[in-house]
Amino acid sequence: MKDVTDLHEEFGGERLPPGQRETSSFPVLSKGETPSVPTDPGLEVWGAVEDDGSISFDELQRLGAERQRQDFHCVTGWSRLGCVFEGLPFPTLAARVGVHNDAAHVLFHAHDGYTTDLPLSSCLRAEVLLAWTLEDEPIPAEHGGPLRVVTPHKYAYKGAKWLSGIEFLTERERGYWERRGYSGTANPWDEERYS
Repeated sequence: MKDVTDLHEEFGGERLPPGQRETSSFPVLSKGETPSVPTDPGLEVWGAVEDDGSISFDELQRLGAERQRQDFHCVTGWSRLGCVFEGLPFPTLAARVGVHNDAAHVLFHAHDGYTTDLPLSSCLRAEVLLAWTLEDEPIPAEHGGPLRVVTPHKYAYKGAKWLSGIEFLTERERGYWERRGYSGTANPWDEERYS
């Protein structure tokens, strides 16, 4: 298992970012109700890529699953340290679909209509996972299962629950919370909660 709980050192901060409190629980926060998601949700990939289309859940799992120990930071002020996720590293997905040279941003889409955006460079990190297990169990629906994004170097609203699609963009398109005043960069160690 890969341990990435030291990535805070790259950002010049303590493991627990400023303004955060540690919790052993995992509060459930979403913009609305938990959506109904197919058992094999598949993943649509489109935009500035060579190979757009649908990738089955089984194929995602075969592409190169990795278990990681990560910290999880919610913008509302809590952090859960040492979470064990298993999933597909984003760089592996990017290699599979052939990202164009002019791609600069990523917009994640969810089954409930949620979107969130990140620069492509922020996604091309080994610790950004398309995750399907938490603590060696399938991710519960209320936490974004069967497939969610985890971004331990960002506040957790950058990690879309109930992932349905990934759009590679040449220009930025703001996501759901970003259009409502939340930070586009979302660095927990700089407390970038709002824009």
